[in-house]
Amino acid sequence: MLKPRSRDRKEAGRREKSTMQTEFRKAVLPRELGVLLAFDRKVFPKPDRFDRAYWTECESYWLIVGKTKIGCCAFEKRRGSLYISTTGILPRFQNKGFGALLKSWEIAYARYHGFNRIITNCRKRNIRMIALNRQFGFRIVRTIPRYYTEPTDSSVLMELLLNHAT
Repeated sequence: MLKPRSRDRKEAGRREKSTMQTEFRKAVLPRELGVLLAFDRKVFPKPDRFDRAYWTECESYWLIVGKTKIGCCAFEKRRGSLYISTTGILPRFQNKGFGALLKSWEIAYARYHGFNRIITNCRKRNIRMIALNRQFGFRIVRTIPRYYTEPTDSSVLMELLLNHAT
């Protein structure tokens, strides 16, 4: 019986480590409310964070990589439309494609559940989120002046119309 060479064992170990399991899971409320609030504090500045009451009104989902909750999104369902109230990725995982993965999943979720459109908004200065939404086909519907405070900023309202195959 041939014994694997040391280099072959190291290579196999590297391939194993490069495997990445991702999962999207609904947040369990009220049990995970504190975790959602802590996540919000790590991702967003104070004026853009949600309070306890709002988190309990939304349907929230985690993006989990391995065993780490690296992303989160929250929805409101509004008469045929899915309103994405937040999409966030922990800072140390940003710029690695996870935002696009989460956005793609949000769109798949909306299609699967039969929504006709997705709406979302963000600060006008959040050019990365606006660019990401545009990459997925969202269009700017309007800009709402002085929507945000600390610092004062406009909101960009964006929508994506969904086509459903019949």
